[in-house]
Amino acid sequence: MRDFMRLLAVSVCFYLALAVVTPVAWGSAALDQLKSTVDEVISILANPSLKQPGQEQRRMQMMKQVIDQRFDYAEMAKRSLSRYWQPLSASQRDQFVRLFSELLERSYSGKLAAYSNEKVVYKSERLDGDYAEIRTVVLRTNDRIPMNYRLINKGGKWWVYDVVIEGVSMVSNYRNQFSRIIRESSYQELVRRMQAKLRAQQTSES
Repeated sequence: MRDFMRLLAVSVCFYLALAVVTPVAWGSAALDQLKSTVDEVISILANPSLKQPGQEQRRMQMMKQVIDQRFDYAEMAKRSLSRYWQPLSASQRDQFVRLFSELLERSYSGKLAAYSNEKVVYKSERLDGDYAEIRTVVLRTNDRIPMNYRLINKGGKWWVYDVVIEGVSMVSNYRNQFSRIIRESSYQELVRRMQAKLRAQQTSES
């Protein structure tokens, strides 16, 4: 679970902590919607009034509202559990999606406060029906990090369901770790570990 949470935090941090976005001449609805989300988060991070003492919670709530409109947590959770998703009841699925999304949100909340003007270059996009992949490179000091976003179109809205960092898929990484825990123990043990991680984060924040 430690590796899972580390990759989760790093991926979302890079996804959103983008202070400069390189303009591109091409674009689709998927790209436009992805950039719109990034721009909104940047606007919140750059707002001087939200940097004042006592505004941390308000700033995170505002960013959460924006991010929740672009991340398809249910799709990510379903793909991460793979074959273990199907046997779950509706209430179990709801519980897992809630835990998954809360852990994700708490992981990126502390990271976003320290964004430092990384630059993302949009390289290309590939469309295949209701699926899209937008290829980018994140530029940091003395470093270049390839990062691709996978999106799915649901009713005309494009949702991020996976992020591929340096060739490593977030969803595939989750799937491998979740499957290992379930095989070695049980689905209930996976849920128990996620709940324990969430409680530990809540305690550290209080």
